[in-house]
Amino acid sequence: GNVVGVYHGTDPSAKRLLTGSHYDTVRNGGKYDGRLGIFVPMACVRELHRQGRRLPYGFEVVGFSEEEGQRYKAVFLGSGALTGTFNTAWLGQKDVDGISMREAMEHAGLCPDDISKLKRDASKYLGFVEVHIEQGPVLNALDLPLGVVTSINGSVRFAGLIQGMASHAGTTPMGTRRDAAAAAAELTLFVEQRGAAVPDLVATVGMLEVPNGSTNVVPGRCKFSLDIRATTNSVRDACATDIQNELARICERRGLSYTLEETMRAAAAPSAPDWQNRWEAAVQSLGLPGFQMPSGAGHDAMKLHEIMPQAMLFMRGLNAGISHNPLEAITNDDTDLCVRAFQHLLDQLATELS
Repeated sequence: GNVVGVYHGTDPSAKRLLTGSHYDTVRNGGKYDGRLGIFVPMACVRELHRQGRRLPYGFEVVGFSEEEGQRYKAVFLGSGALTGTFNTAWLGQKDVDGISMREAMEHAGLCPDDISKLKRDASKYLGFVEVHIEQGPVLNALDLPLGVVTSINGSVRFAGLIQGMASHAGTTPMGTRRDAAAAAAELTLFVEQRGAAVPDLVATVGMLEVPNGSTNVVPGRCKFSLDIRATTNSVRDACATDIQNELARICERRGLSYTLEETMRAAAAPSAPDWQNRWEAAVQSLGLPGFQMPSGAGHDAMKLHEIMPQAMLFMRGLNAGISHNPLEAITNDDTDLCVRAFQHLLDQLATELS
């Protein structure tokens, strides 16, 4: 489902620059998450074409499919295909309606058996750059339109189920209940406290569900999600271990059982120093400070990081930078600055290669 465009350079044998972002979004999300990073290089291509100008290198713009992982328990499907890490076992996963990933792809006119052919040869690329909205409040609070990303946080996700005993809410004494939802609530508070205990660490229970729950029934089962992110893999993993240990203690004390399935793991992705420097030079060329910041959100760049150097540029969002929300918003002026920064990076790279 990736959409790919190439603006060819003057030397067909030269290494290409790879760029782009994702076009999918979360349920009830905003309009600019991902899509900004497809639009900005396209705007640069338009200007180059208007000028009849070619660069000494070609660059490839990719609209990645399924970065978010909303429908199936898998993320970075499109960018993972480019790195050769698409797990074909995912094709058997089913969504809430019982439709397998393979069936969904075939219904969309895609050929799942050809996914392996999408792998890129990293030796033919200069690197990967991505423009993205910040999805946070930092740039907005500092009144800065652009920020240079130093690293993308490592993340891990889990899908959990706590199993207790459904029983009558009126006749089951409080001391004998095996309440799965109460255990999940206790775990959620621990997750919040553990995530707040270390700088640049966040931990979230984003989904809680009592399947077939009823007002007058003590919950016998409770499903939950767990999302942990940190600037380093070691901090992330230490938090995950503590949360799993706490889950075990809670369930043992309450007489419950549980399962916890890891659904996603992505390593922290520090920016390549030379590419980060190019972004800083591009921002400073506009008369702006080269403000540096980590990315708390995951991006396709962290997948491309596995096979080639990468670096990202952030653009501020309005409404305190809110994202994954219909209130997500940007300005034309900031977008113009973002396009100009990208143009500068392209020109600087052309000068270096010449």
